[in-house]
Amino acid sequence: MAAVLSLPRRRVRTRCRTRLTVLAFLAPWLVGVAVFFAYPLAATFYFSFTDYTMLDRAHFVGLRNYVYLFAEDPYVWQAIRNTGWFLVVMVPAQVLFALGTALLLTRIKRGAGFFRTLFYLPSLAPPVAATVAFVFLFNPATGPVNRFLSWLGIEGPLWFSDPGWSKPALVLLALWGSGNVMVILLAALLDVPRELHEAAAIDGASAPQIFRNVTLPSIAPVLLFAVVTGMIQALQYFTQAVVAGTVAAGSADITGSAQVPGYPDGSTLTFPYWLYAQGFQRFNMGYACALAVLLFVVSLGFTALMLRRAR
Repeated sequence: MAAVLSLPRRRVRTRCRTRLTVLAFLAPWLVGVAVFFAYPLAATFYFSFTDYTMLDRAHFVGLRNYVYLFAEDPYVWQAIRNTGWFLVVMVPAQVLFALGTALLLTRIKRGAGFFRTLFYLPSLAPPVAATVAFVFLFNPATGPVNRFLSWLGIEGPLWFSDPGWSKPALVLLALWGSGNVMVILLAALLDVPRELHEAAAIDGASAPQIFRNVTLPSIAPVLLFAVVTGMIQALQYFTQAVVAGTVAAGSADITGSAQVPGYPDGSTLTFPYWLYAQGFQRFNMGYACALAVLLFVVSLGFTALMLRRAR
């Protein structure tokens, strides 16, 4: 009887020992998530309901930050419109450009490795250095781009000094640095079985039909990944917009707040840029946390929507 009773106890001890072993192996990850994700997220939600400058104690103000965000902030809606523009224009352009480049590279027989490296290298350039280089290349007075256009009899625009051309110039920068997306799509294209293409060709399908009915369904998960990650990056678009506006304005200090943010005329003012300005330039950390909460909710909503539609 005692042996029969001890058997369940041994099983319980074995299960507890197994769970403790699993938790011990998961401990570094759990600690990292708790310290670097869960706690900052909870603290952001808390401080979004406070008046907090990082120098004084936080004072609870209820929904005042959110009321100011949606009804009183003179720049937030411009920042939302600019970020939405990048989301709608830059993400599809970058994915389509990367897909076209990947399709082109799959057809190259000689020197494929060289050309793949050539197209991938721009994505390794530091964002600040790449943006500064682009601003000088597209300088309306001395830049080689406008000089080349003048040789063709075309009057080049002001690019980063023109509110109507600053965002398209940033899109060109994003296309130039889309090598990381290109590599992922190239791997997906090379993984499509050749037998499917050959079978479709034998059945009389044309090249566009093969691409639409064979290639696209095969790489759909990778395309979804590229679109979702691109959307998240567009919602967090910060470095290139700040550096481009600062260099084009002739200022070397991005911490100064004397100028209207987002030169020229607020066209490069993105939502993360305004969040940074509120938190670390104007020390309105409580309001910056409210902006961060909104950005988190919108990013989560867009990601969930894309994953739901993909199913």
